[in-house]
Amino acid sequence: MAENIKISIKNLYKIFGPTPDVALEHVRKGMNKADLLEQQRHVLGLRDINVDMREGEITVIMGLSGSGKSTLIRHLNRLIEPTAGEIRIDGEDVLSFNEDQLRKLRRENMSMVFQKFALLPHKTVLENAGMAKNIRGYTISDFEADARKWLARVGLEGNEHQYPHQLSGGMQQRVGIARALVSDAPIMLMDEAFSALDPLIRSDMQDLLLELQDELKKTVVFITHDLDEALKLADHLVILKDGEIVQQGDPQEILLNPGDPYIVDFISDINRARVLRVRSVMSAPDSGESTYAGDISEKENLESVLLKSGGDMSLNFRVMRREEHVGTLHMKDLALALVPTQASQDRSKSAA
Repeated sequence: MAENIKISIKNLYKIFGPTPDVALEHVRKGMNKADLLEQQRHVLGLRDINVDMREGEITVIMGLSGSGKSTLIRHLNRLIEPTAGEIRIDGEDVLSFNEDQLRKLRRENMSMVFQKFALLPHKTVLENAGMAKNIRGYTISDFEADARKWLARVGLEGNEHQYPHQLSGGMQQRVGIARALVSDAPIMLMDEAFSALDPLIRSDMQDLLLELQDELKKTVVFITHDLDEALKLADHLVILKDGEIVQQGDPQEILLNPGDPYIVDFISDINRARVLRVRSVMSAPDSGESTYAGDISEKENLESVLLKSGGDMSLNFRVMRREEHVGTLHMKDLALALVPTQASQDRSKSAA
């Protein structure tokens, strides 16, 4: 295992039903989800999942309802037991853990941020933020300083003695994030964590997560059904359909080179200028002397570059990583990147 792989999932299967081992043989021979349900009365949750999640990165698992994404994340802390396969965290076989080891994994190595916030209504914001340490035997005086620090970090300074019902949905989810940070767990599991929030608040929470991640470098596993959210957050994107991985990799690469008609349909209506980053379109630094219209960051989206260019496709920009010149963005290359894939164009023509 590579030293920077934090979580490794190999050949993972999950089948729901009375005799999953029998049904597993049919699945391994190629039976699909619909036929398994009709012929064997079993539900295929996951089929042959193989994912490596790197330390310090955000891995986003996305798919539509019923794709298996929530089932997958619940295997990491063994809230769901697999039918077959392997799950390793820091090289250790999680499926071999006894009750004490599993309890320690859940309490100390993993934190979870839920869609419905999961705050205790009779506890204050401060007490909720320190809940992970409280159940380990710490008192309020033990974790109060940490709780106050992280509550302030997520924008809730001064709300420590309020109760959940006194907070908005966005504020309650900030408490959930603070709780995960107070736990000091290196792995954060986030299951549709922002799905219940209004769009503007949701965007703010995404920005907050990216800001915190830039500082803390947690290993984050984020579940979503929203492609815009996935493309914004993911270092590594895994797209599921009917319990199977359709495509995985750098989200920018998936957007530029979709490997399946399902992905083409998925991305056909995306605002490519808003999602694609300069780093995905730039070329190597020009040799010799070149005229640049200005400097841009490799992390900027193409929409912001279009604004800077004023629509002039003849311009070139120097791409910077901090203070290092790492590439050149030719506006003609930017324009080509905004053109949908041929498969997407064909779909649009047929619809017309």
